[in-house]
Amino acid sequence: MRSSLIISLTLVIALLLSVMPMSNVLELGRPMWLAMVLAYWVMALPHRVGLLTAWITGLATDVLYGQLFGQHALVMTLVAWMMLLLHQRIRRFPLWQQSLVMLPVLGIAQMLLLWLNSLTGNRPPTLLFLLPAVVSALLWPWVYSVLRGVRKRFHVL
Repeated sequence: MRSSLIISLTLVIALLLSVMPMSNVLELGRPMWLAMVLAYWVMALPHRVGLLTAWITGLATDVLYGQLFGQHALVMTLVAWMMLLLHQRIRRFPLWQQSLVMLPVLGIAQMLLLWLNSLTGNRPPTLLFLLPAVVSALLWPWVYSVLRGVRKRFHVL
């Protein structure tokens, strides 16, 4: 029960970080907090955090942003699915190589989000829509280290 509470709390914190007010310049490179936290938990505990968790957190993101219902749910489910496919290999990589793997995973998620946004007529005019994936990949070692510390500190199994 306690482990589920810790996992849920980190996901809620990631949701809050994703709507935290930022300046317009920094908004372009806002890290994909929820995708990174979800990717960590899927990689660390694939038997506890999976596609259903991704779908629920994605729906919560859709409600929080007030966007097309199911849009982020599909994207988060895709991230979780890719991490489930790769988790046994990624765990053995050093953090810098994990960052290199996270770049295409998060980039594909951003491309899917762009495609879904373009279907509704909200398409950004430049290639800066990929900047959050790059920023998130650069932040991955720190996010991984913090969440691993939380996992060890609270004995999340």
